Amino acid sequence: MREIPVDEKNLIEGKTGKWEVILGLEVHAQVISNSKLFSGAATAFGAEPNTQVSLVDAGFPGMLPVINEVCIEQAVKTGLGLNAQINMTSVFDRKNYFYADLPAGYQISQYTQPIVGTGTIILDLPEGKRREVGITRLHLEQDAGKSLHDQHPTKTYVDLNRAGVALMEIVSEPDMRNSEEAAAYLRKLRSILRYLGTCDGNMDEGSMRCDVNVSVRKPGGELGTRCEIKNVNSIRFVAAAIEYEARRQIEVIEEGGTIKQETRLWDTNKGVTRSMRSKEHAHDYRYFPDPDLLPLKLDADWVAKLKAGLPELPDPKRARFTKEFGLSDYDAGVLVAEKETADYYELAQKGRDPKLTANWLISELFGLLNKAGKSITESPVSAQHLGELVGLIQDNTISGRIAKDVFAEMFETGKAPGAIVAEKGLQQVTDTGSIDASIDEILAKNADKVAEYKSGKDKLFGFFVGQVMKATGGKVNPAMLNERLKAKLNG
Repeated sequence: MREIPVDEKNLIEGKTGKWEVILGLEVHAQVISNSKLFSGAATAFGAEPNTQVSLVDAGFPGMLPVINEVCIEQAVKTGLGLNAQINMTSVFDRKNYFYADLPAGYQISQYTQPIVGTGTIILDLPEGKRREVGITRLHLEQDAGKSLHDQHPTKTYVDLNRAGVALMEIVSEPDMRNSEEAAAYLRKLRSILRYLGTCDGNMDEGSMRCDVNVSVRKPGGELGTRCEIKNVNSIRFVAAAIEYEARRQIEVIEEGGTIKQETRLWDTNKGVTRSMRSKEHAHDYRYFPDPDLLPLKLDADWVAKLKAGLPELPDPKRARFTKEFGLSDYDAGVLVAEKETADYYELAQKGRDPKLTANWLISELFGLLNKAGKSITESPVSAQHLGELVGLIQDNTISGRIAKDVFAEMFETGKAPGAIVAEKGLQQVTDTGSIDASIDEILAKNADKVAEYKSGKDKLFGFFVGQVMKATGGKVNPAMLNERLKAKLNG
């Protein structure tokens, strides 16, 4: 655990003074692989119950597990992406417990010798602040099945499709101090996993789940007893669960009670945590090396090859965007948060003004996508078309105001901006003779206001600009209009 200075902003006020919240997260990330960790059964989401189950997954006697090399590769790539230590020798253990959705009566996991050791994640916090959170370990394990309690009024059904699916359990150090930091940690971790292509991060499908460890203490004091909130499936719920659980623990202690080490569940309907069971200790699971699996030994050249093939990750990409494209740190952070957005931006800005492209993407496109409930991959406006629109603004074919109308139609129809501009005759007027004629007409109609302007009412300049724009349907080049109008009014 790192020594983290106490920040007054993070403290919670209780009846007996201020309290500090200590947070650590355990994230279960489903490995992207066509088959399971120790069998050839499929892993596709949404299949009919119990249609993707091998004899190994079902725990039949005499069935031997065989390690899936793709899953090992994905775990190592994730470790490398987290700047973590890769352990060249790791061991699979049997974690013994009994539940209806665990047919073998044990889970194959890693305990004393995980495949990945200590690493770090950089949190992106408000106001451009950043801070490191330590990664304790990443280990591989097989998922359990799923118990279905809502299929029958008195019976529980079991679906073993998920049994044996490869999970990476990524355990953080207790380095976070509020729900905002925990949310930032999850967003950053999910972003890294998606860039690497090792987990899709879809929390709504259960392919990324989070266990939250919460304890409270007096600022800088001894660590308190922690409670684990199990299987929280959204970043918003993680933040809400932390807020509730921290205050619950403070109230219990201040009223003379003690915190029991236990596992709790987050009730999304009531917005509370509730007790599930007393927290198990490692010895309760009677870990021992799986006798069917030899220690896993990695080849150094193979690991080096994986490292060399890693994609550009969010943090270095963000640094490159600020340096190469002159973007603000904030804008670069928004653009690199999701790989698909970063790819879209890089394609759109080719040969264009990179700052103007970023503005249109963040302000205009994101606004319409959010309103429509669409992601960047579902955008009706392609990256090439957005770049083309920026190009039309840059070369003064259309004004920024006209561009907004064109963009709205692009989003509605998917048409190219050039085609819309040509169809509707929206090209900017840049001919000085035509601009002068429009100005002369407006000044002649408003001789009284011209006199007022010349007597010192400079603010009327905006009135004349607006009138010319209105008369020409906004097609006049604004810079040329300002220049010609000033010349006529001051001449």
